[in-house]
Amino acid sequence: MERKIYLDNASTTYVSNEVLHEMMPCFNTIYGNAGSLHSYGREAMAIVDRARDRIKEAINANKANEIYFTNGGTESDNWAILGVARANANKGKHIITSQIEHHAILHACEQLEREGFEVTYLPVDSNGLVSLPELLHAIRKDTTLISIMTVNNEVGTIQNIKAIAKIAHDYGIYFHTDAVQAIGHVKIDVQDMEIDLLSMSSHKIHGPKGVGALYVKNGVRIDPILFGGNNQERGKRAGTENVPGIAGFGKAVEIAVRNQIVNNKKLKSIREYFLEKLTEKVDYFQVNGHPHQKSNAILNLSFYGIEGESILMLLDLSGICVSTASACTSKSLLPSHVLKAMGIPDEIAQGSIRISFGTNISKMDVDYVVDEIQKVVAKLRAISPIQAGRF
Repeated sequence: MERKIYLDNASTTYVSNEVLHEMMPCFNTIYGNAGSLHSYGREAMAIVDRARDRIKEAINANKANEIYFTNGGTESDNWAILGVARANANKGKHIITSQIEHHAILHACEQLEREGFEVTYLPVDSNGLVSLPELLHAIRKDTTLISIMTVNNEVGTIQNIKAIAKIAHDYGIYFHTDAVQAIGHVKIDVQDMEIDLLSMSSHKIHGPKGVGALYVKNGVRIDPILFGGNNQERGKRAGTENVPGIAGFGKAVEIAVRNQIVNNKKLKSIREYFLEKLTEKVDYFQVNGHPHQKSNAILNLSFYGIEGESILMLLDLSGICVSTASACTSKSLLPSHVLKAMGIPDEIAQGSIRISFGTNISKMDVDYVVDEIQKVVAKLRAISPIQAGRF
């Protein structure tokens, strides 16, 4: 049987058995509409409330009613950006974000620009970090929202979220963070970190696809972006609750936070072992992202002289699954906007792949992957030899 090794966990993950077990009764036993007043509906709503409590505890929200369920990270990001900007337009129409955000943030900001808002896209340094002095310089009297992601989905750099949030609040500005890649990898405490809004997604942490959440601190002014029923999610988000998905998401968050320390230790060990073996066998590559302030689950590598898409396809023939950027942009032939913002030249950025580890990978798997990367790189460089010393 062909060997298969999945190294694209930042794109999506399998649903764990514990999560699947939590979801199963919601398909054929407790299948009522959570908005219904009869016993079937009340049973379904109890499951939704339990999941809300689990997520509240995981991020240390003050109250469970600050958790709003969505259909995933994209909707959560869109809602945070569009909802807060529109609700506070009378106070100002200026938003600040960074150049390396997920496109769910960037495209929402572009929509606001079409509506007459102004957006400042902060640059980052060569490690992918936002400069606090640059942020301070960008703040204006009409700034109403700052949105900076916690963990970058392409290179894994972790931003100084607590410091950024404090700056925002010093100027009376709301702060939002996209924490889709952070849950289960970085300790999140929305009260200690002074976070006003936080986006989450289920399928990055071994939960089901099609469900996520937005934490909205009580008192934050935010308009809905979906309209329909007026009783769902306390009138803020229309649509019948996805009870099976919500049940699975709540359990997945609970498990991710419960196992965070143990999982991070294993991921760090695997990442370091991978880089040690790769350095022994392959020349002319670089690691992109912060060397220390990073998620151990994400590793972005550039191989000089060859294209990342070619590496991806040849590795796939050997049963190894990696990506060239985020899953949402993997079909684009343009260089990564994240690597470009970090100042990495196009010819190097185009030779990049993203490896995102799961805790189920072994050192034997790593040995196999490194051997295959060595073969693939050698084959591609034989076709297009690199010039030594250029990298």
